Amino acid sequence: MMWDDRLGANQPPPRVTLVNLMSNAVLFLLVVMATSSNIFGFCDGLNTHEVESGHDSLLFVPESKCNTGKCAHRSMDSGIKREGAGTASPDILALKIPELDQKHVHIKDPERVAKIIKQMMDDAHHKLQVVADFDRTLSKYAHAGHVCSTTHGVLEDSDHMPEEFKVKARKLKDTYLPIEFDGTKTIAEKIPQMIEWWTNGHALITNSHLTRDLLRTIVRDSSSHLRDGCTWFFEQLHKHEIPLLIFSAGLGDIITEVVSHQAVLYDNMKIVSNFLDFDETGKVVGFVGDMIHVYNKNEHAVHSSDYFENIKHRENLMLLGDSLGDLRMAEGAEDVVCLLKVGFLNFKVEENLEQYKESYDIVIVQDQSMAVVNSLMTKILGQS
Repeated sequence: MMWDDRLGANQPPPRVTLVNLMSNAVLFLLVVMATSSNIFGFCDGLNTHEVESGHDSLLFVPESKCNTGKCAHRSMDSGIKREGAGTASPDILALKIPELDQKHVHIKDPERVAKIIKQMMDDAHHKLQVVADFDRTLSKYAHAGHVCSTTHGVLEDSDHMPEEFKVKARKLKDTYLPIEFDGTKTIAEKIPQMIEWWTNGHALITNSHLTRDLLRTIVRDSSSHLRDGCTWFFEQLHKHEIPLLIFSAGLGDIITEVVSHQAVLYDNMKIVSNFLDFDETGKVVGFVGDMIHVYNKNEHAVHSSDYFENIKHRENLMLLGDSLGDLRMAEGAEDVVCLLKVGFLNFKVEENLEQYKESYDIVIVQDQSMAVVNSLMTKILGQS
């Protein structure tokens, strides 16, 4: 039989048809190999994701190599998909800040938040100021699988402190900490208990025979850690002369030691906290000034001082906190036009997430870094 008789007069020559068949076979083989092995770097064998092509996904690439922001990641050994980027609102996506488009970042009103960030970006660093809590805001909640010490906890957890002090301090924490984070109680209901906690805790410290030199040793040996990226955050604020007010209900002397030891205490940083009072021999004899607890930060003298008055031209304020009481840190900044409230929710997420979303513009859940905050700062400073 002639080839023309079998294929028809209008068909191309058989030589071309054979080439096409061979090409298709090779293409099919490449696809099979690419999806079943690590060949050509398309598959890493564990964490992979499908590349969108407008058709059925054909190839897989390592998650670390995706830069599209539209990939649905999945674990090859479980076959369970998890959402990747591309879930945020158009308002947030338009800012081109991918860190805001993550599952652990919650924004109740994306349109409003996008407008605030955009205004801060337009104004750049000239109009910006930052007010931040310290414990579990600038410092970590956990590190290497262990819960980190707060500034009060640095003393409570130290082997250098008397055992009697540690037992009594932990009893106070076990009694009052659940009250602080009890979502069923109002702030007004919590305040008397917080005053009791801080009053009794400070009395314990005053009577513990603590000295200035011993305090430095205790901090050096403690598990208090600044968040990953905090050093860069401090550096950028200092470089661009952006005021940073660290407003803490913790212990100011320990904050000073931690920041000085793990980063740099720059001249644009002001710490408002509970500072120890030492006698001429370096022994603690009490505290300086009025007590600051978690729910009275709005009553501190800094609000009636000239601090905010001297920077009233800085109409944009970024507030960083980890408790509902931290929201009142900036009440003395009466000339603020743009306020962005960023909250870290470190534990009891299910019980507190909705309340935090109602109170903070951006809520960052169980993240021990400053990645989200630094991404915002990068945009505001016009570095990307």
